[in-house]
Amino acid sequence: MASSSFPLLDQILSPTDLKKLPIAQLPDLAEEIRYRIISVLSQTGGHLSSNLGMVELTIALHYVFSSPKDKFIFDVGHQTYSHKLLTGRNTERFDRIRNDNGLSGFINPTEADHDLFFSGHAGTALSLALGMAKTTPLESRTHVIPILGDAAFSCGLTLEALNNVSTDLSKFIVILNDNNMSISKNVGMMSQIFSRWLHHPTTNKLTKQVEQWLSKIPRYGTNLAKHSHKLSQCVKNLFCPAPLFEQFGLAYVGPVDGHNLKKMITLLQTIRNLPFPILFHVCTTKGKGLDQAQENPAKYHGVSANFNKSETEKHLPIIKPKPSFPDIFGQTVCELGEISSRLHVVTPAMSLGSRLEGFKQKFPERFFDVGIAESHAVTFSAGIAKAGNPVICSIYSTFLHRALDNVFHDVCMQHLPVIFAIDRAGLAYSDGRSHHGIYDMSFLRAMPQMIICQPRSHVVLQQLLFSSLHWSAPCAIRYPNVPAPYGDPLNGDPNFLRAPGNAETLSQGEDVLIIALGTLCFTALSIKHQLLAYGISATVVDPIFVKPLDNDLFSLLLMKHSKVITMEEHSIRGGLSSEFNNFVSMFNFKVDVLNFAIPDIFLPHGSKNALTKAAGIDENSMMNRILTHFNFRSKNQSFGDIKV
Repeated sequence: MASSSFPLLDQILSPTDLKKLPIAQLPDLAEEIRYRIISVLSQTGGHLSSNLGMVELTIALHYVFSSPKDKFIFDVGHQTYSHKLLTGRNTERFDRIRNDNGLSGFINPTEADHDLFFSGHAGTALSLALGMAKTTPLESRTHVIPILGDAAFSCGLTLEALNNVSTDLSKFIVILNDNNMSISKNVGMMSQIFSRWLHHPTTNKLTKQVEQWLSKIPRYGTNLAKHSHKLSQCVKNLFCPAPLFEQFGLAYVGPVDGHNLKKMITLLQTIRNLPFPILFHVCTTKGKGLDQAQENPAKYHGVSANFNKSETEKHLPIIKPKPSFPDIFGQTVCELGEISSRLHVVTPAMSLGSRLEGFKQKFPERFFDVGIAESHAVTFSAGIAKAGNPVICSIYSTFLHRALDNVFHDVCMQHLPVIFAIDRAGLAYSDGRSHHGIYDMSFLRAMPQMIICQPRSHVVLQQLLFSSLHWSAPCAIRYPNVPAPYGDPLNGDPNFLRAPGNAETLSQGEDVLIIALGTLCFTALSIKHQLLAYGISATVVDPIFVKPLDNDLFSLLLMKHSKVITMEEHSIRGGLSSEFNNFVSMFNFKVDVLNFAIPDIFLPHGSKNALTKAAGIDENSMMNRILTHFNFRSKNQSFGDIKV
């Protein structure tokens, strides 16, 4: 980082330093912060649009309040890069944000006292803030300020918390960052309430009529018309959503231009000591300061490294990445939509990430984006299934946690054949602990009727999706966000129908049995090849289905193999290893089982190499542990003159 590029930002080692700057210099600071964020993310990737829209609001909050004494509780957590830069984290670790040894892309209490909670899921801030504010004695309480944004206000959890606000709360200010977006365009009535108010045709029509009427007044008309914007604001207030919030005990202030620092600071200084809870409504532009991000904020919500290529680089030959599992899912769902005219697809605000834009465009009447409402998405899908329609509920693994009871009560207990397409299964790498998809099998395995499976290749994913339409039970097809191995060593027919509980033997051997889930099958085949140097012949099996397991095949294999290895990119608690170990115990097989899975810890963010090594599931770590555990020795290894 070149210090000369950021003369104001480099002065700020804490929010105390920010307060030393005159208000007139704050817009220049905002531009420096934007440039810093853009320049770093062009190298590392990360959440871009949401952070560019939050710059002035974050500056204003830190300028008026005193963090960490005053408690800022950010919702979602991915719109806090400005907050990090203003709280002592404008260091080399920011240059590596979301990467090995870099800052987290989300709020992280291990980084600074200014961060109160780990945050990565939407809708939590208001509940957390109320819990703190309502149980802290007034005499010792400082300001508690939940900062909601990117559609957090449409979450059911936020609305539940809103119902718990009381008018006797003081030093409690809810910031509503209204950018009309989550990751993509907001959906639902809550968003429409704000949008209708800001852009109501009656509002705009009345405003113009007032201005025209004022201009016609003799002598004073022209001068009055110049100040019509003040009157137009009064007209807009007729359509203001203030009564909605005031019914819940929150005094409404706004809306305020979220990029006007002077106005925000003045208002925040005015309201901070009022003896009742306040909702401060701020309107911001997602992607502010970067033309392409403003024009397409959804596309630039999360960017990869080198997103901001130079004009010269743009003309270089483009090497297209291999299709990922989500890419294959999106393509296959469109094919299924052609085959089945009654197939419906539901997603909780993840249409872009889950590659469902194609289905949405082709079959808009059969596509439902319900917003950040995972519980509703699951139960809504159950209703679609009950009406006799095939339905796919597409949801990230990490967000399925939020709908656990709905899966149990509304899908499994009703024996409804909802197809759960569980995206981002496995390690989330740069997103870290809040987004790792390594827990879903733990709770899904416990649910009667549930089928759980995972493809090793793009063809097997297609086969599972086609097959799932024929299953009469709820099922979970889980897959990671990585390039999907093309083709398949056994069966290349995408229309091949698979029956639940049928595993496949990829390679025959005699000495050790390796059971590997998903893409780890290919790691297992590589390890099989390495074991040949030790005179060890391995059988490699892809279970495909974790529930039900292929009991018949595994019973036969365990009669022939006394050494068994399982491999999965899931928590050691509750995944393939747990299911297989239960099977071994239930039927009293006398075998030595070595399990490879994610340890029972919260893994941080980082690269694939760093995280798989930390978890002990990279190829080298597994190979070394296999050799040690089973005491395998190379045929060429010698001790003195004796070869063994």
